[in-house]
Amino acid sequence: MPGLAAEQDAVSLVRRVARALNRRVTDIVALLFNHKSAGSLGAVAGFAIAVVFAWRFLRPSQGRPRRPTPKRPPATPAAGATDSVVSDAPEPVGDSGKLVTRQIVAKRLSGCRKVTCQLLGVVFEEKTPEELQKHATVRPSVVELLLEISRHCDLYLMETVLDDKSEENALSALESAGLFRTGGLMKEKVLFCSTEVGRTSFVRQLEADFHIDTSLDIVSQLSRFIRCQLFISSMEGGQLAANIFNSPSLEQFFS
Repeated sequence: MPGLAAEQDAVSLVRRVARALNRRVTDIVALLFNHKSAGSLGAVAGFAIAVVFAWRFLRPSQGRPRRPTPKRPPATPAAGATDSVVSDAPEPVGDSGKLVTRQIVAKRLSGCRKVTCQLLGVVFEEKTPEELQKHATVRPSVVELLLEISRHCDLYLMETVLDDKSEENALSALESAGLFRTGGLMKEKVLFCSTEVGRTSFVRQLEADFHIDTSLDIVSQLSRFIRCQLFISSMEGGQLAANIFNSPSLEQFFS
């Protein structure tokens, strides 16, 4: 066994040291006293010294208590590790609705980067230019949706109007609803024209790749030039082109 072998080596070492000391002490005593019994006296002295040496040599391994090993404090995570934990944390429950809307919008737009959208019947409760002359009311359910679309894409709103008063009503309603608050949608991106032909021309000039409208004639004319379109109507659009979607409302399409 390793422990027993080490102990035997230690005893052997002590014996060798004792014999060497015995010889040295004997010589010294003989020189000092020059007496016949010097050998015996040296032997006794050498033996005593050897015993003391052996006791001191073996003492540390027998009776000395070990100091308890201090416990290391738990490692503090580095700043980068803390940041990664925070960034991987799930979003708060209150933001789950926004997260779902963001995912749906991104999926529905299918990579389209420029969107044009009619106001009447889509964003506004009003459906005719005559109603817009009197007032404009933004549908509350489309506000966050339009803001989300404007974060993903370059969004333009447009409408056919009868006079300047209609334009003022439209811009005032959009601003009151908070649609200009994020900077994604600006007043300069709200366009007005006097005919549906003008609205069609706007869409083509802007080179939109996604257009939203309530006019079947307009979406039909644009189907050859626009990547995707959404026809807002409570009635089926009949034989629509493959790149034209149909939905009763903007909210239902993005739900």
